[in-house]
Amino acid sequence: MTPAIIRALTELQKHGLAQQAIGDDILLDNPAEGNPISHGQIIGISEKLKQIREEEQHDAIGDGASYHLDDLLRGSKIYVQPPRPKVEPTSEYKALMARLRREEEDRTYERMINPPLPAEIFSQRFPNSSQATLFPASQADVGEDDEISYADINRQMALIINILISIVACSVAIWLAARHWSTPSRLGLSMGGSGMIGVAEVVIYAGYLRRLKEAREKGKKEVEVKEIIKTWVIGQDDEDSTSNQPKIIESKQPHDEKIRRRKPMPR
Repeated sequence: MTPAIIRALTELQKHGLAQQAIGDDILLDNPAEGNPISHGQIIGISEKLKQIREEEQHDAIGDGASYHLDDLLRGSKIYVQPPRPKVEPTSEYKALMARLRREEEDRTYERMINPPLPAEIFSQRFPNSSQATLFPASQADVGEDDEISYADINRQMALIINILISIVACSVAIWLAARHWSTPSRLGLSMGGSGMIGVAEVVIYAGYLRRLKEAREKGKKEVEVKEIIKTWVIGQDDEDSTSNQPKIIESKQPHDEKIRRRKPMPR
């Protein structure tokens, strides 16, 4: 409440209109500066003061209380309700919290004296595995089977691209060659020709795979025979190869050159 609101309430109480303006609010029976009041009650006070002014034909009432809303709100602040006092927990709640704390302490102590086993990773569980990771870190880690599969994938992709290029090229060539025919005939001829080319490509590749499979099976059946053609002994041609006597390595320079001579000084 502001001083202007207090003066307005005093004037309304003199005229017996305070209850109509603010309602049955016990806190407003003894108005004091700083007490809370709602915005709707302030509007009701302003309207009642305005009604009295219109009846008595003057702008101020009694000791000069104004009915204007801006005068009543000047100096007011937003009321923030103080926090409610903390409710004291019940005895059941305290007993429950104490039991939960004891159980948590027991679990912590149990984990401390009996720690859980560490989780095993793939390399620890299978130490002899050559592919311990999903993606190898280097080319050396790639096995022979993986290299064969990569080569097969590349070959198949190249084959698919070649077949598609052959089909498209054949259909375009037939379409251009039959430009004097009607459109349905050209379309049917080009589609038929491209289909025949595709079937021929598939048949040829199937035959190639069949012959390749037969060659691999034949190669597995053949047994490789190794034969010794020639043998030799290292050091057999040396005459002194069997001698265990030590040898002195002589220098190639003459004996006289080995002696260190003093250079004469000029006189």
